[in-house]
Amino acid sequence: MPNRLAHETSPYLLQHADNPVDWWPWSEEAFEEARRSDRPVLLSVGYSSCHWCHVMAHESFEDEATADFLNAHFVNVKVDREERPDVDAVYMEAVQAATGQGGWPMTVFLTPEAEPFYFGTYFPPAPRHGMPSFRQVLEGVRSAWTDRRDEVAEVAGKIVRDLAGREISYGGTEAPGEQELAQALLGLTREYDPQRGGFGGAPKFPPSMVIEFLLRHHARTGAEGALQMAQDTGERMARGGIYDQLGGGFARYSVDRDWVVPHFEKMLYDNALLCRVYAHLWRATGSDLARRVALETADFMVRELRTEQGGFASALDADSDDGTGRHVEGAYYVWTPGQLREALGDDDAELAARYFGVTEEGTFEEGASVLQLPQRDEVFDAERIASVRARLLEARASRPAPGRDDKVVAAWNGLAIAALAETGAYFDRPDLVEAAVGAADLLVRVHFDDQARLTRTSKDGRAGANAGVLEDYGDVAEGFLALASVTGEGVWLDFAGFLLDHVLARFVDEESGALYDTAADAERLIRRPQDPTDNAVPSGWSAAAGALVGYAAHTGSEPHRRAAERALGVVKALGPRVPRFIGWGLAVAEALLDGPREVAVVGPSLSDEATKTLHRTALLGTAPGAVVAVGAAESDEFPLLADRPLQQGAPAAYVCRNFTCDAPTTDPERLREALSS
Repeated sequence: MPNRLAHETSPYLLQHADNPVDWWPWSEEAFEEARRSDRPVLLSVGYSSCHWCHVMAHESFEDEATADFLNAHFVNVKVDREERPDVDAVYMEAVQAATGQGGWPMTVFLTPEAEPFYFGTYFPPAPRHGMPSFRQVLEGVRSAWTDRRDEVAEVAGKIVRDLAGREISYGGTEAPGEQELAQALLGLTREYDPQRGGFGGAPKFPPSMVIEFLLRHHARTGAEGALQMAQDTGERMARGGIYDQLGGGFARYSVDRDWVVPHFEKMLYDNALLCRVYAHLWRATGSDLARRVALETADFMVRELRTEQGGFASALDADSDDGTGRHVEGAYYVWTPGQLREALGDDDAELAARYFGVTEEGTFEEGASVLQLPQRDEVFDAERIASVRARLLEARASRPAPGRDDKVVAAWNGLAIAALAETGAYFDRPDLVEAAVGAADLLVRVHFDDQARLTRTSKDGRAGANAGVLEDYGDVAEGFLALASVTGEGVWLDFAGFLLDHVLARFVDEESGALYDTAADAERLIRRPQDPTDNAVPSGWSAAAGALVGYAAHTGSEPHRRAAERALGVVKALGPRVPRFIGWGLAVAEALLDGPREVAVVGPSLSDEATKTLHRTALLGTAPGAVVAVGAAESDEFPLLADRPLQQGAPAAYVCRNFTCDAPTTDPERLREALSS
């Protein structure tokens, strides 16, 4: 019989709806039940495409004896970290503070007042590698709750006090300047891996936001080392196994330093960020490889992640059926020489093995290889390789596909909207711009309420129950600003403004200018989460700062610009010390230092060819964070178009920065120079 999760919208929670564990969703009712029955709360946090979450679910939560024990002695609460990043962040901070590490599944034991007192991640069904079994942990916690309640209360109280004392060393309210950004670049140079690209050792994550900073820093200063790190890292990732050489798109991370073997789950946020990075890499360098990867990644998102309602699903699982009924990580993506022969015949299989680095011993498990593009002197026939790729892709499509998490997350859709809008504009792919507009329409229809407050998730066109957090407001506003620049439709600027007004009213600490991850009127947790660091995605803090900078450039709004400058004080503090973990914040600081530039393109109509040429030239400018408005002369579609006439009847572009404007130009080449110097 299904438990209480059967009515949830989260695919992760629905995966647990048939467990014998009597799960509750995160709710006040669950804690009321804990108080009523005098039981501690087991909080289990994971997400749909998490491999070890599935393992623990199968070993423990599907086991009748374990479930009976849990149901008798605990109130059991399941949380999808992607639906409730606030709950995840608060308790992950406690886990990391107590154990020095964290991860998912996250297992936390709480008092009925939601105060944590014991922590862990994955627990095996039997003692293993020095880890206690899950049953041993449960019995130990039950014993402590029953026999040593005072001790439990003391531990919980101390943890909550310690968390309350972990306030961010904020660094003042001034944005970073030349010196701090140069120090950040120096810090990145020290951590750079010149042999393999990327930063640090294994596991290696795609540093999309750091690359954005490097590209912007190069555009503003001409620093060749910054461009070289961005280019080389982009090439090594694109040639590695972390990139799907057949279907496009990137896996979550590489387990080795060489980008060969990925953790195979594919996340919307990684692919949105990397699609945009490679489009910007092409814009800066003209690289054919960057162009191909940007387009293939965009096509992957539209083909495999777009939902019926026009939004984008969260993720594809790492695991899939290997054809024998076993769920195995990477089964969908890896190849043996024998499988190549079966799909291609002997001659083309030998060619494919050389081209994609498939060996008899394999680069992955059980003699299978992850496809990559090793550096070789050999020249390959392009048509023959295209045929090989197409046939391998067709053969792969007959394999059981990885599961998809169909949940639509507002923030990640905002990232996808920005990426698809810009990629579509750069490469004359109106279908990609249309896909971005479709996702934006869904967010407005389903995720906005009548006051433009955001709901974080939806599924099948139905809004979830959880309020949007700061990253939702920041990333969706960023996506809408990109869409406004690409489409010339001012309504997207208006919608971005509604969201950013909420940021100013509900997420900013008026005294310090610091930002909180949850709104002032959101559910109260044991701590109001606040994290400025950029990890897998831009932090809400950085995302909001970036959107505030762009909106202020479009509108001239001083409150929005000042809020961005104050928020970037944390980048001044952290940028020189930990630049790898505040990449988007550094990229936003580059935009602020450059102006950012404001470009208005006016013409007789948006369909006029000369107007379109100037508009595209403006979008291809590399000046950090430049904003673009396009429309008919005297249009009120955008504030930047006001009092901007045609020049002797011809379309014209106006470029301003820091309250100073260049002379209007009708020449695309002069506009290009104005936006690249």
